[in-house]
Amino acid sequence: MNIFGVGLPEVTVILILALLIFGPKKLPELGKQLGKTLKSLKKASNEFQNEIDQVMNEEDKEESPKSIKSSQTNEIDQEKLNSENMNLSKKENSNN
Repeated sequence: MNIFGVGLPEVTVILILALLIFGPKKLPELGKQLGKTLKSLKKASNEFQNEIDQVMNEEDKEESPKSIKSSQTNEIDQEKLNSENMNLSKKENSNN
C-alpha cells in the first residue's frame, strides 16, 4: 500500500504519534474534521471542473452556428456563381 509515497509502516508511525499527541478522545474528532475538509475540497474541485466544462461547451456552441452559417453562405455563393456562369455561357452561345 503506497499512498502519496507513504507506505504502510510510515502510516502506522504517523497514527501512533497522532494517538500519543492528541489522545484517544480527540483523535476521532480530528478524523471527522479531516474527512469534512477533504469532502469540501472535493466538492469545490468538482464545481470548478463543472464550470470549466460549461464554459468549454458554450464556446463550442458559439462556434457551431458560425460554421453552419459560413457553410450555408458558401453554398449560396456557389449557387450564385453557377447561375452567373450559366448566364454567361447562354449569352456566348446566343452571340455565336
